[in-house]
Amino acid sequence: MHQIDNFKVTQKSQRKFQLFSALAIAALALTTSLAMAQTPAASANELPGKGVKVQPLQSSIAEETFQTMLVDKALERLGYEVQPIKEVEYPTAHIAIANGDATFMAVHWDPMHKDFYNNAGGDAKLLRTGQYAGPAAQGYLIDKATAEKYNITNIDQLRDPTLAKLFDHDGDGKADLTGCNPGWGCEALIEKHMDAYKLRKTVTHVQGSYAALIADTLGRYKRGEPILYYTWTPYWVSGVLVPGKDVVWLKVPFSANPDKVNTRLDEGSDYGFAVNTARIVSNKAWAEKNPAAAKLFEVMQLPVADINAQNERMRRGESTQADIARHTAGWIKYHQQTFDGWIARALAAAKK
Repeated sequence: MHQIDNFKVTQKSQRKFQLFSALAIAALALTTSLAMAQTPAASANELPGKGVKVQPLQSSIAEETFQTMLVDKALERLGYEVQPIKEVEYPTAHIAIANGDATFMAVHWDPMHKDFYNNAGGDAKLLRTGQYAGPAAQGYLIDKATAEKYNITNIDQLRDPTLAKLFDHDGDGKADLTGCNPGWGCEALIEKHMDAYKLRKTVTHVQGSYAALIADTLGRYKRGEPILYYTWTPYWVSGVLVPGKDVVWLKVPFSANPDKVNTRLDEGSDYGFAVNTARIVSNKAWAEKNPAAAKLFEVMQLPVADINAQNERMRRGESTQADIARHTAGWIKYHQQTFDGWIARALAAAKK
């Protein structure tokens, strides 16, 4: 299978989204006391996290709550006293964790958040292990109808004012690119691309609340208007605007990432962004004192398709904290053997 398949949401994935959602809801009635359950291997008094408080962080992206809650539930099974999730943006989160003001963040994008990690102290103060979720794609897309009508395949074609004007929505003659929030990391790379691919004169990087901007973009698509936007996976957007069916990824003329990060795929395509892996980042000193939690962070893995499924339920209105907790409980019940395996390995690490 070509690596490019990681960028596509297939019909098989769509069916998995629906199956997961149905099974998650069916399992909820059986999971109300799941977080308090004890493992057969240890009584409450023997759990390694007894009496230890944990402070989780996440960004303002609500769709990260599911990933964070799943880690919370696993930590609770180990006896840790998990505090309510606090929302801070990525740069601040890395610094807070490095300084010991918080314990972990479940969604550190590697390599996109490399600078945040290094600026907060890097390996001396932080620990990032395992591969919690991925591979995660990101890049630029346009609607398939416009792509095929005008034979647009590469972002640098938008240097042509005539083509760029197709995506103009505010009347200034320049293409409007639905972009990335300041502080997320992706916005810096988009800005670099604007210069590297000489797009400043014909393209505007539109920033603000991504949720609001992408909702507006989806509305334009439904009205039959051309759209140009940045997105990433896992996220609900690619489950609604399906690459290959509704929209197409745009290539870039060359890799323009800092530190000479290669963005070219094995089959030759280049979408301008390195494929990322979501990792759990924790305070290093705390992790060294809590080997059970450190092992847990290392072994947890969450399929991208399942994140997409949960995110799509949020988009459809199930977005309260109670809803997300219900989704999390459903996922655990449906994947009980996997979940219990994480706990067993974490408990074993605590006994070494």
